[in-house]
Amino acid sequence: MKILVVNAGSSSLKYQLFNMDTESVMAKGLCERIGDNNSLLSQKRADGAEFKIQKAMPTHKEAMELVLKALLDENAGAIASVDEIGAVGHRVLHGAEDFKSSALVNDEVLAVCKKNIDLGPLHMPGNISCVESCRDVMGDIPMVLVFDTVFHSTMPEKAYMYGIRYEDYKNFNVRKYGFHGTSHQYVSGEAAKWLGTDKCKLIICHLGNGSSLSAVKDGRCMDTTMGFTPLEGVMMGTRSGDIDPAAVDFLAAKLNKTLPEMVQYLNKECGMKGIGGIGSSDCRDLTKAMEEGNPRARLALEMTAYRIKKYVGAFAAVLGGADAIVFTGGIGEHSPLIRGLVLEGLEYMGVKFSKKLNDNPPSADVAVISEPDSSVKVAIIPTNEELVIARETLKLASK
Repeated sequence: MKILVVNAGSSSLKYQLFNMDTESVMAKGLCERIGDNNSLLSQKRADGAEFKIQKAMPTHKEAMELVLKALLDENAGAIASVDEIGAVGHRVLHGAEDFKSSALVNDEVLAVCKKNIDLGPLHMPGNISCVESCRDVMGDIPMVLVFDTVFHSTMPEKAYMYGIRYEDYKNFNVRKYGFHGTSHQYVSGEAAKWLGTDKCKLIICHLGNGSSLSAVKDGRCMDTTMGFTPLEGVMMGTRSGDIDPAAVDFLAAKLNKTLPEMVQYLNKECGMKGIGGIGSSDCRDLTKAMEEGNPRARLALEMTAYRIKKYVGAFAAVLGGADAIVFTGGIGEHSPLIRGLVLEGLEYMGVKFSKKLNDNPPSADVAVISEPDSSVKVAIIPTNEELVIARETLKLASK
């Protein structure tokens, strides 16, 4: 079966077409600046053939029409007919407490998603708009929603509850949900295959401009760092991560900002960008600045690694030890500095990592960077969130 995977934002739409017989990508593309007169679609086929078109895309409907045009293009397309697409998988930010698994699209499912828009006001409208546009453009082709929060839905109450009044939790659904779920699902599954058993304790470190860790036991998430929103947890590219709420109130008064403005501030102006002082949140830029002697860049990187290390220790306590620590995401896969800072001093846990392998990881699907006698294995596993969505879609669309 051929499956189209769609990941829509408020003004963008990424897509990949999979041949699920081989789990290979036939084509992938991106629609940029949806809602703008200068919208652009760019697509690349597996053999390198490219298709580009600059055309106004007022809404996701016009974007989806252009996606199909690109996939059907006789020179650079990947299919001869829309009928070749067996199903469409959509990445959706929030399943709230309503969805504990992926779901086939119908009117009732979409109504529940719309009810949950206020839990993800930046992403959910674009997600839903794209699903509705796909239904309009592609007719009766089965569609599946794969929620970013579902993998974390196995957390116990003691992990996902906040210390607020219980009635407020029940009335307003304020709790830890966790995000990056498709990445944590994929990487933990690949780690279990590598270790040769589903019965294992894993600490997954998805590190990028947005970062989250998860504690996974026997394939089930026991805890994660992101919370009610992706703002909670470790310090990130532009997000502050954990902070005393009273400090937010104090800063709001000093900066003369409203509460919504403070949330924007904590999401967009803080983290490594706010600490580093070089105008960039990119780990590569900060590493270069640190190597050139910039003390604030060094502090930003050390703070980031320190907070990740704290959660690694906390999650080892939650799991009662760990069989492996796995790094993924842009920083997790490509920053020896951050990995090294996180792993240094974890000998008490049974971690022995190779500085040589960390600096130059082996080229492999699972790049092991721990020493052979390390009782806690350490590895780098590149994530593949789109493949998770395709697999979930195949599973439900084939029923």
